[in-house]
Amino acid sequence: MDVFQKKPQNIAIHTSPSHDLRVADCEVPKLGADECLVHVRATGICGSDVHFWKHGRIGPMIVTGDNGLGHESAGIVLQVGDAVTRFKPGDRVAMECGVPCSKPTCDFCRTGKYHACPDVVFFSTPPHHGTLRRYHAHPEAWLHHLPDHVSFEEGALLEPLTVALAGIDRSGLRLADPLVICGAGPIGLVTLLAANAAGAAPIVITDIDENRLAKAKELVPRVQPILVQKQETSQDLGARIVKELGQEAKLVLECTGVESSVHAGIYATRFGGMVFVIGVGKDFQNIPFMHMSAKEIDLRFQYRYHDIYPKSIALVNAGLIDLKPLVSHRYKLEEGLEAFATASNPAARAIKVQIIDE
Repeated sequence: MDVFQKKPQNIAIHTSPSHDLRVADCEVPKLGADECLVHVRATGICGSDVHFWKHGRIGPMIVTGDNGLGHESAGIVLQVGDAVTRFKPGDRVAMECGVPCSKPTCDFCRTGKYHACPDVVFFSTPPHHGTLRRYHAHPEAWLHHLPDHVSFEEGALLEPLTVALAGIDRSGLRLADPLVICGAGPIGLVTLLAANAAGAAPIVITDIDENRLAKAKELVPRVQPILVQKQETSQDLGARIVKELGQEAKLVLECTGVESSVHAGIYATRFGGMVFVIGVGKDFQNIPFMHMSAKEIDLRFQYRYHDIYPKSIALVNAGLIDLKPLVSHRYKLEEGLEAFATASNPAARAIKVQIIDE
């Protein structure tokens, strides 16, 4: 194919147990019958990618060998396997990177909870290589058509949006629910966009970074930002949140996973309310047990997502959620190391760093 004559190298961004980061030279994958070869045009760097590089693990998911990163990707189909019927070369696609076993004997796959499949292959989670590469073979069933006017950058941002929508679905957010979002990082900001589209009101968002709070205000002008003071107790922050919200929250969407932030969310929650944790934090954390008990506060969590990509695409396609302002930095695939340096450096003030391959 012409594209291989122009760009024969299949380069990718890899890490290893020694915490190195490098641009690796890989073979162009051979297609299975049900797979499509995708030229990956845009990939966002997720916090989990940085975590696997810097720390070598997230909970029980441990980097034990050479490991390709990236799972927020969109691209264009170059070739299709013999059994593929839904796609053809030239189709623009977003990639859902959690591929379950789909066996009829798997209770989770059979009942629609495929994200809990014990044999799921989640690209970029060890030991499976990610999609931060030029050419990637992806199962047809886990590709999604991109509408013509949705860019590859937006297609890559569908993955974090899907995380946020999964949290909103599972938390049961309703119109005019008073809402607190803890954290104005990439997941916090897409959660804000989704909550705004869902009609939550009023909304408060917290963060330790003034620039991210300013971005939140730019994205959703009606949101009330709260700058977290480093020496502030969780109880005091919770009281400030309640004052700014004008009432105790019915729902807190916690997007940091930081213990003190979870506590602040708990102290800002009304009787019978819910703190829903989307963020990823330490393996073991303390909670204000008796405070939660006396106020019947529910503490819930999510693990990835299922059946949400079509909703994400529909919302972006309809213009109800605008993801474009979230991309703060763009790098070429060959500049992957610089991209990760930016994504991992707070001084860079990055929101979402994307790696682009034209």
